[in-house]
Amino acid sequence: MPNPTRQNIHVNAMLTNISIAYIQKASSFVAGQVFPIVPVQKQSDRYFLYKKEDWFRDEAMKRKQGAESAGGGYEIDNTPNYFCETWAYHKDVTAEDRANADKPLNPDRDATQFVSQKLLVRREIDWVSKFFATSLWSTEYTGAASTSGTNRKYWGASDSDPISDVADAQIAIQSETGYKPNVMVVGPRVHKELKQHPDILDRIKYTQRGIITRDLLAALFEVDKYLVAEGVKNTAAKGDTEDTDFIAGKHALLAYSAPSPGIKQPTAGYTFSWTGLLGAGAFGNRIVTIDMPWLGLGTRRIEGEMSYDCKLVAADLGAFFNGIVE
Repeated sequence: MPNPTRQNIHVNAMLTNISIAYIQKASSFVAGQVFPIVPVQKQSDRYFLYKKEDWFRDEAMKRKQGAESAGGGYEIDNTPNYFCETWAYHKDVTAEDRANADKPLNPDRDATQFVSQKLLVRREIDWVSKFFATSLWSTEYTGAASTSGTNRKYWGASDSDPISDVADAQIAIQSETGYKPNVMVVGPRVHKELKQHPDILDRIKYTQRGIITRDLLAALFEVDKYLVAEGVKNTAAKGDTEDTDFIAGKHALLAYSAPSPGIKQPTAGYTFSWTGLLGAGAFGNRIVTIDMPWLGLGTRRIEGEMSYDCKLVAADLGAFFNGIVE
């Protein structure tokens, strides 16, 4: 072999213009997109709930001459409450980390992104457990081989009818509450089946390029927002074989979400965010840098917190489709 060899004339070094990190986009997480965010100054408090049945009852009567009018009242429940749990995570960065890091690594920036990602994953898991699960909503359907009772044929079947199923759920909710659901959240595998369902493809074939977009699906299902919960999590402990999958399962949620929080404003859910903490953002979130010299001179801790409560406040304003695809 002639000298010098390729190994002699080039020593591999770190590229400074690329690196690889599996950082999920914030838009993949739906926890902050579905229900209104309520900023609160205190970690816990109560709120008023007007009894729905009092407002819908037909009690006005013809008034006889000289007689008093019919009258009555309404009940208010002051026991509902929220409690913003605080979730936290940190990453320590040493002076040695900074001194030894090759470009394009930036230990402080990377630690901030790492901590932020951990908190986003935690909040999404919490949101799914509070809203995207069985036995939570007044209206619930289950995916099955055929439609009967509360079973609905799997939306992956060509002869299923997801558009009618959603419309039926909307009618059921609206007839009980007076409010038509305006948001639909689906897991990625449900989204996949809906995009290739023959009924949906037939309805959009004359639209521009015949491509299924989320805006088109929102229009087909007559909702203001159609969201896909695309966040993923690794359930394996550190050192074990990775076990990563979507946080949201093969489900769909249809609900009424108020455009914004307000007085006498019904909504299926709220996220109470404790913004009263010093430096907290809109989601009760904050990231701070803490000097930790006892761990080594120059060591700094990048610590993040989120303080919030995902609260289902009106179960009759939502419908859950459990395991709606196989």
